Amino acid sequence: MNRFYAIPIFILASVAMFFAGCRGKTEAGTDDDGVLKIVNLINGTRGDKSFFDSSAAGMDLIEAKYDSAVLTKTIEMSYDQPNWEPTLLDIADQDWDIIIVGTWQMTEMLEEVARDNPDKRFIIYDTEVDYSLDLGNVYSILYSQNEASFVAGALATALTKSNLPLTNPDKLIGFLGGMDIPVINDFLVGYVEGARYVDPDIKIAVSYIGSFDDTAKGKEMALAQYSQGVDIGFNVAGQAGLGQLDAAKDMHRYAIGVDSDQAEFFVQTDKATADLIATSVLKHVDKSLLRAIDMHMEGKAPYGSSEILGFDEEGVGIAKNEFYMAIVPEEIRELVDEIEEKIRSGEIEVSSAFGMDSEAINELRYSISP
Repeated sequence: MNRFYAIPIFILASVAMFFAGCRGKTEAGTDDDGVLKIVNLINGTRGDKSFFDSSAAGMDLIEAKYDSAVLTKTIEMSYDQPNWEPTLLDIADQDWDIIIVGTWQMTEMLEEVARDNPDKRFIIYDTEVDYSLDLGNVYSILYSQNEASFVAGALATALTKSNLPLTNPDKLIGFLGGMDIPVINDFLVGYVEGARYVDPDIKIAVSYIGSFDDTAKGKEMALAQYSQGVDIGFNVAGQAGLGQLDAAKDMHRYAIGVDSDQAEFFVQTDKATADLIATSVLKHVDKSLLRAIDMHMEGKAPYGSSEILGFDEEGVGIAKNEFYMAIVPEEIRELVDEIEEKIRSGEIEVSSAFGMDSEAINELRYSISP
């Protein structure tokens, strides 16, 4: 009897050892002592060529720098919101050391889960938690997207040659937002102020898609703006904003990308689109996540507080790639550099949508309406 059971037990033990050795850097349950386990939950999918791709790239930067000292994983939760909370709860029950999430849509869920898991560390980007809830284990990362958008608005206004329709002699540029929410309107406020810095009479066509994944609707709205006379538009809509880039190619108009260097994403697969992306307003989610882990490794991560990352911290920026150099004349590039330096020095102070009420935002939109 003992011999009969000995063989299966040995086989089971061997199989278990085999799979344990194959887990590598993709599973939380590693037995390696001293390995920091980091999981990144995306409440969307990769492939948006902007925000979530930048988040996933942050994990690549972390793994490239720390190699075997870390175990990283990115989980795509899709845009189906009912999936998000169960996934976060399940991950919190596992043995991840640091759990990363992003966007305002995850804030309340994270607040609850972080309170229930005080032994774990959490990082949330592009929003912040309510620290009156005693969330000393959460670090919030915010970005001064309004400042980078100021530069983009100035660039767009300096670059535009639009004077269509003929009954409207005003210059007209475009803004395509994902949703009418504070973080998107923060881009808008900076974009408007930068545009008015160059031309106080500039007009801006503003549209909101109502989602961050409806690419078809994004294209439809962008086509409407371009048909209205816009010759350069700024998309701030994640995956839905790819519709504007497609519309730009169809209409042969310029676009400004967002979050990641969108021209670089397209250069290998669709150069005709890349050739029309004058620049991108960069929100360096990738670099900010690496920075957060750097601080964690040094014991300096500011858990229990939030930070706003700007030009100096490489939280935001403007893409100055080969397409920017080809599209933007030298005098406008010099203007861009001058404005960026004035923002860094504090000579130019950019307003923010955060703290503005809906009446003030509506008034702003009305004032620039063509």
